[in-house]
Amino acid sequence: MAGIFKRLLQPSRVLTLLPTSLYSSSTSSRAWKIGRLNHVAIAVPNLEKATSLYRDILGATVSDATPLPEHGVTTVFVELGNTKLELLHPLGEKSPIQGFLDKKPSGGMHHICIEVDDIKQAIQDLKSNNVRALDPEPKIGAHGKPVVFLHPKDCDGVLVELEEA
Repeated sequence: MAGIFKRLLQPSRVLTLLPTSLYSSSTSSRAWKIGRLNHVAIAVPNLEKATSLYRDILGATVSDATPLPEHGVTTVFVELGNTKLELLHPLGEKSPIQGFLDKKPSGGMHHICIEVDDIKQAIQDLKSNNVRALDPEPKIGAHGKPVVFLHPKDCDGVLVELEEA
């Protein structure tokens, strides 16, 4: 039995076989930079109940509900110190959030938002690397800044929003 533990405590040789390029960053040739996590968006079936959970039970600071008809959502932002949560509720008949809630009636994580310093350069570079944007041009998002969503099939199943910082 001691032999098994001795082998488990030895450094793994598997990591030495992996190419170091898996861990390196090639940002030197990029004309844009990725920034911090801006928010995690959660689709909610009941905006008042979700707002109350974060404000009244968990003690977070929350924004007022803001309708964004051009995006088909009403949003509430929950401040968390190092990032935010964005509560999303359907607004209007063609809301993409309603489609999400039809599939997941209790709600759930919808997307993550990452800041970039130059959204147009990011879109161009990502396109050249076969990462599709859902819209060809950025739109103005909930923070009044340009945003674009990346196709989840190109981002390991995650809907990623890029927001210009």
